[in-house]
Amino acid sequence: MKYLLFGLALFACANEPTAVADVAVTAQTPNEPMETRSFYDLRAQTIDGADFSFNSLKGKRVLIVNVASKCGYTPQYEELQKLHELYGGENFVILGFPANDFGFQEPGSESEIKSFCSQNYGVTFQMMSKVKTNRSRGHEVYQWLCNKSQNGVEDAKVSWNFNKFLIDGNGQWVAHYESRMDPLSTEITNFAAGK
Repeated sequence: MKYLLFGLALFACANEPTAVADVAVTAQTPNEPMETRSFYDLRAQTIDGADFSFNSLKGKRVLIVNVASKCGYTPQYEELQKLHELYGGENFVILGFPANDFGFQEPGSESEIKSFCSQNYGVTFQMMSKVKTNRSRGHEVYQWLCNKSQNGVEDAKVSWNFNKFLIDGNGQWVAHYESRMDPLSTEITNFAAGK
């Protein structure tokens, strides 16, 4: 089994959107699906280990993105930071969730990830602690994002690093974009600007 998982990881690095996360966690017991609840009931930890209540996001438009330091899409940190500088503040927030789910491309500790983001991309938007993004076994934020039974709008699957989710100022799921979607695309900048 160990060699099978290693082989799948190597295959995933060479052939981008293979969901290693779904394969690598099959030995775990799946969590019971959560009941539908408000986006504002969710909680997570920041990259510094502080508790972060999503209740603090009421009235703000939110972009949630799963990030990784050793991915072909890692340069999107630069565009995410630019998006934050242009629109971030009282009305728009970016939450970056490091995840080691795809190609094992985020192996570092929280302090290593924070240092990497700061030194290489000058990241000042809110970074969170590392999570799993699997829709049935992942962090509660990703279970909410990926299950229509919980978000009330649509099922989604995180296909690789740098997938993007948009949540409006009322806590409603708006859209999911795969990795190739540029953070400075019209779709995302219009959302960030409240257009």
